[in-house]
Amino acid sequence: MLLADGSVAGAARRLGLSASAMSRTLTRLRETTGDPLLVRAGRGMVLTPHAETLRQRTQNAVHEARAVLRPSTMEPDFSTLQRTFTIRANDGFVEAFGASLIAAASSAAPRVCLRFAPKLEKTAAYLRDGSADLEIGVLGAMGPEVRVRALFRDRFVGVVRKEHPLATKRKVTAERYLAFGHVVASRHGRTNGPVDEALAALKLERTIVAVVPSFPAALAVARASDLIALVPASLVNGQPESASIHAFELPVKTEEITVSQMWHPRLEVDPVHRWLRQLALSVCRGTAARVGK
Repeated sequence: MLLADGSVAGAARRLGLSASAMSRTLTRLRETTGDPLLVRAGRGMVLTPHAETLRQRTQNAVHEARAVLRPSTMEPDFSTLQRTFTIRANDGFVEAFGASLIAAASSAAPRVCLRFAPKLEKTAAYLRDGSADLEIGVLGAMGPEVRVRALFRDRFVGVVRKEHPLATKRKVTAERYLAFGHVVASRHGRTNGPVDEALAALKLERTIVAVVPSFPAALAVARASDLIALVPASLVNGQPESASIHAFELPVKTEEITVSQMWHPRLEVDPVHRWLRQLALSVCRGTAARVGK
């Protein structure tokens, strides 16, 4: 609790102890570990590097203990189940699959809440410390212990507004593709990607006019301008029939991407979490099948 709060007074309040008793506990911990653990920083206190490591390890130990003690054979009653699941996913996934996943969860378990959290970086930290139940996206350096299951395959397509010169049945050639400016989606502000590498192999280069932080933002810019956006096909397929956009196949070949769900092994046998994983799998594959993926 001391390491989680980073405060002697805060930990004492949460445990119903006096500040002096918690201070004595900190003294014993310092003697045992040979590390100051908490050090003064202005008016507050911060964890030492060793304390940060201990916090992660103790959190994992607590979660593992809870998983061991939780009955795993009891079938949950989803009609009365109250639980909030935190799912880390980018805006494109939420826009394409969020509504269907929420509807499916609410139908089976009306008192369950799905909390979608922004995915600003690829890291297993949120799964390890229990602040996220699922991570959805393209697999990165998530750590060897993280469980992974593929949800669907996706590919990139070009998107323009319906009144755009490229919004016809004619095939979009590299020449036509490069005749217009482009808007790129990148959380980190990068302008180069698989399409640019494929174009470079042909000694070609597109003109990047704008960089935005998400695929939905790129779609919004393309819808209101003559710029071409590069977005996953799943996001386009999730748009309503009346959406004022036109999608087309790219003039160069890029590799498909695999979108997966990832979770920590301590939740492997949790029947409720297993239900959530199966729900995500069914919704994503069902939606992909309906749109011809």
